Amino acid sequence: EVQLVESGGGLVQAGGSLRLSCAASGFTFADWAMCWYRQTQGKEREGVSCITSGDGAPSYVESVKGRFTISRDNARDTVYLQMNNLKHEDKAVYHCADTYAGFLAGSIPNAGDMTYWGKGTTVTVSS
Repeated sequence: EVQLVESGGGLVQAGGSLRLSCAASGFTFADWAMCWYRQTQGKEREGVSCITSGDGAPSYVESVKGRFTISRDNARDTVYLQMNNLKHEDKAVYHCADTYAGFLAGSIPNAGDMTYWGKGTTVTVSS
């Protein structure tokens, strides 16, 4: 059974940092690209960052470039999202997801193209 379990969310002041983790099981983690998406109430799920399998090339949505860093540890079957200088607009439920399909370098796939999803972890940013 495939499982993606996110952790690391919480309440942080604006300007602060959080590190999200997504622990994967039930599939060959190293062979799959991993992504982070976020969703706020009433809005569509937004792609935040992805990291490819193989060379681990990252991609980011423009609004988080320079503040967020995605990484993966294939030995631990875990993908991370280091979030620095958090802003109020980063408040959301963050989900990790995976895909075996390729995608354009530097891009983030549409949410509908992802295969498996975690239940999410909540990030709240106070002003």
